[in-house]
Amino acid sequence: MNLHLLRALFVLLMASVGWYYLTLDPIKNGPGPFGPASWATLAVSVTAAVLILSIDILSSRRKLLNLSAVLFGTTLGIAIGWVMGLVVTFLIGQYVPGEGSLVRKQLIEFLQVLVYVSCCYILVSFIMQTKDDIRFIIPYVEFAKHTKGVRPMLLDTSALVDGRVVEMADLGLIDSRIVVPRFVLDELQALADSTDRLRRGRGRRGLDMVGKLQANKKVEVVIYEAITPEGEAQEVDHRLVAMAGEMNARIMTTDFNLEKVAQLQGVTALNVNHIAEALKPVFLPGDAIDVQLVKPGEQPGQAVGYLEDGTMVVIEHGRPHIGEATVQATVTSIVQTSAGRMVFGRIGEANGSPRRGREPQAPEKQGPAV
Repeated sequence: MNLHLLRALFVLLMASVGWYYLTLDPIKNGPGPFGPASWATLAVSVTAAVLILSIDILSSRRKLLNLSAVLFGTTLGIAIGWVMGLVVTFLIGQYVPGEGSLVRKQLIEFLQVLVYVSCCYILVSFIMQTKDDIRFIIPYVEFAKHTKGVRPMLLDTSALVDGRVVEMADLGLIDSRIVVPRFVLDELQALADSTDRLRRGRGRRGLDMVGKLQANKKVEVVIYEAITPEGEAQEVDHRLVAMAGEMNARIMTTDFNLEKVAQLQGVTALNVNHIAEALKPVFLPGDAIDVQLVKPGEQPGQAVGYLEDGTMVVIEHGRPHIGEATVQATVTSIVQTSAGRMVFGRIGEANGSPRRGREPQAPEKQGPAV
């Protein structure tokens, strides 16, 4: 909308310049001193405006938005227009006869004004359509608020519903600006307004996570009013990937499909599940672990327990210890499956090996013997 308004004002201003020189007569009211060619000034102004607009619209589009772009572009446009005006004056002095005549003087003034307006429009339009929406950079000059980190972090709906990003922010693991697009908030609101109880709960949880991130002083959170190049008709995932590509940002998600689509388009996507998997403790054969056995295993004498991170542990000859608070065991092997990591062990603790897993509970105090 801002860009359309700028274009309309540009055409109107160019037509006004032509009309001014059409009706201007410094001696008497009436047509200007150009005589029969007076209407040519209006035609030239409108034609130049249409030509410049056509070049601008047909060129590759970039993003807009920033008052600094208008101010800087206007200033630079006036400076360049002044230089171009000198060139126009020189060319007319070389090729148009009638030195000192009123017609020649007004022709120079008319062309100089057209050059000024055209230069200002081209530069403002170019700067407003910068590739980056959070900041735009003119060579060696940056007009932007300083942001934390190198690249912004875009959050999708699944990452907000998951909620672990809030814990990561509390621990100080996120040092870049967190950007929540408006269309992601709209999707969460649609979920929160759903008649389905599960979907409504997911939407409300996601909105609560946004509030917690905004209240966190360790991170900078921005609700970004963005319109992606593809428009609002595209799905949220496609708009998120397009926005990340425009902003050179990263995406945090728990959606495996979104992660793959982003990677195919050259956008960095961080999956919270993969981060959690990478942070699971690494067990080596011979390490000692403390685990609570909860059920029998498939093989005779085996018992199965779970560590606090959900890792399944299979203990040989552990069936008699099912139901005890904790059992000390020694790791014998680790197997990585599609469902996750499985740890195999046997009863007993290796000497000098670090102990992993559950902390043994302190025995209850007993009263004095009677």
